Amino acid sequence: MNDIEDLGNSTCWSLLRQTPVGRIALQGGDDIEVFPVNFVVDHGSVVFRTGAGTKLRLAEDGQRATFEADRVDDTSQLVWSVVLKGPVAVVRGRSAIVDTFDVDISTWHAGPKPTYVRLTPDVVTGRRFAPDPQLP
Repeated sequence: MNDIEDLGNSTCWSLLRQTPVGRIALQGGDDIEVFPVNFVVDHGSVVFRTGAGTKLRLAEDGQRATFEADRVDDTSQLVWSVVLKGPVAVVRGRSAIVDTFDVDISTWHAGPKPTYVRLTPDVVTGRRFAPDPQLP
């Protein structure tokens, strides 16, 4: 069995800064909705852009959410995963963000995404491990 390394807070944030895509999970009625998002790390939070639709409607409720990003490290070939949990807040327009980030958030989808959503976690966890060599 492979050893699993629990990652410290600073390592989790460092790994997130190197990754452009994560997933946000929001409660929608009886279901949990999961959306891939491009994001940036900004002063102890993650920020992503969105347009009108389910993601924005759920984020406007000010609920708690879970954010996850993962990757296989190109150099070490180790797999890592970081999970953040905390409240989300909708911010209308970049100029309204108090702790502005250095770069704008590019998105895969070309549609209009004028609204920023910030998740400020109160839980940050991460793990790193070697993949099972028997897997294809």
